[in-house]
Parts: sequence; structure tokens; C-alpha cells
Amino acid sequence: QVQLVESGGGLVQPGGSLRLSCSASGFTFENHAIGWFLQAPGKKREGVSCIGSSNTSVSYATSVAGRFLIYRDNAKKTVYLQMNNLKPEDTGVYSCAAGLWWGLGESAYEHWGQGTRVTVSS
Repeated sequence: QVQLVESGGGLVQPGGSLRLSCSASGFTFENHAIGWFLQAPGKKREGVSCIGSSNTSVSYATSVAGRFLIYRDNAKKTVYLQMNNLKPEDTGVYSCAAGLWWGLGESAYEHWGQGTRVTVSS
């Protein structure tokens, strides 16, 4: 069956870095766009970054542009989100999602992972 598993979350100080991974199975990974979404405490889930079937089509939310980098390794069926210069407002649960469309809106994606928690705090 379709499975997306996130990993790499944790506690980090402001200004620190984390790399999240989204490992996929059960579908044709290289044909799907992958998005990363953040649900911050008390807020609606929002798109953070997305990547098309190759590393040439990427998009970032304004709040993370210049700090986060998304890339994929189709051979490993994994998408990574490198998060640098983390801020307290980056705190929340990060989920990855797979879909045949590309964008930062949830409606583009039909398969979702369970999420990994990131806490940015001193």
C-alpha cells in the first residue's frame, strides 16, 4: 500500500538546522510531486515547500524562502527538506504528501504521511 514516512524532526535552538526526510513506497514515486506542510500549534496546516518529479521544479512559501531547501533522490524514493536558520515560528508538525499535481495547496495531494515534530526553542 501507499506509505509516506517522515523522519528527522526534533528539538533545535533558534538558528540551528535540521534535515527532514520523506521516504515513499507503494506508488510510482518518480511520477509524483511531493509537498511539505507545516501545522503549527493552533494554526491551519500550510504548505512550506514542494518539488516536482525532478529537482528543477521547486517552490517555497515566502516565510521559508532562502532558509529551506527541498530536493529529491528518486533512486532512494526520498525527498529531503533541509531547514536552516530555524526560527521559533517554524515549530510544529511537518508532513509530506504525494500527488500528481504540483503546488503548495493541500488539494494537489492525495497521499499523506503521519508527520514529524519540529520544535525550535532555546
